[in-house]
Amino acid sequence: MDRITAINVFVEVADRGSLTAAADAMSMSRAMVSRYLAELEDWLGARVLHRTTRRLSLTPAGEAALARCRTILDLGEEMRAALASPDASPHGQIRITCSTSFGLSHMAAAVAQYVARYPGTAVDMMLIDRAVNLVEERIDLAIRISSGLDSGLIARRLSECRSVLCASPAYLAAHGIPQRPQDLVTHNCLTHHYVGRSLWHLHRDGDTASVAVSGNISANEATVLQQAVRADAGIAMLPTYLAAPLVAAGDLAVVLPAYTLDAMGIYGVYTSRRQMPLIVRSFLDFLAARFGEAPEWDRALERFTGAESPEA
Repeated sequence: MDRITAINVFVEVADRGSLTAAADAMSMSRAMVSRYLAELEDWLGARVLHRTTRRLSLTPAGEAALARCRTILDLGEEMRAALASPDASPHGQIRITCSTSFGLSHMAAAVAQYVARYPGTAVDMMLIDRAVNLVEERIDLAIRISSGLDSGLIARRLSECRSVLCASPAYLAAHGIPQRPQDLVTHNCLTHHYVGRSLWHLHRDGDTASVAVSGNISANEATVLQQAVRADAGIAMLPTYLAAPLVAAGDLAVVLPAYTLDAMGIYGVYTSRRQMPLIVRSFLDFLAARFGEAPEWDRALERFTGAESPEA
């Protein structure tokens, strides 16, 4: 029996709570997953799972085995990293997650470039617009955009996420161009559920104007707001990574370009510094170099806002 594979299968099943979900994640048949579990139980001399038609749960022996199996897998990754030569190329699969908007606009191209550079690697990317539990969902790396991370998280800052106010030329022609922050009160402002839901902070020359905004469209995903703005629905606060190409193409215009908005960081969040696989470390280095503190989408937007990006 391939005991390492059996251990991997057991941990995957325990994390996902389903043989079928584990089989899909590991590109195995459900029958093969069942076989590995049965062989693991034969080897351990104990049942590790209660299986019924409705639910799956760990036995007391399974609870004890799961912690030790995780340790075995972590030690294996740590050993491979320790024995790898300094110039070793990353290999294996990394499972990552990020928001839909950033995943579609920038991470997809980044992933394609990474796997082309390192042929021995594979990336499993899940676009999820919520903070996931990395251990429970077996995520190696989460790309998160946030104004501040929980102090308990282990993270590396990769770049900065700035925002601009945008509207379509047709909307502005029909409703007028705001000349000062207070003018936003009379406009249809499309808002994000988690960022500036009802209050926008605009900064200029050390002063801040806080404006209560409202509108008839709100969403939990920035691409929805982007598309609504393109459809002449109103003014929205959009991340520059989404807005820059549309502004450059003339599809959108920057509103109140002399003002800046609150910025957030783009982070790579992972579970352990001590046992970080080479592929995770390599991918973090790659993203930090690709994006940087002055990402290309901000540089492309400079001439439309009059604001300068930080030095690269």
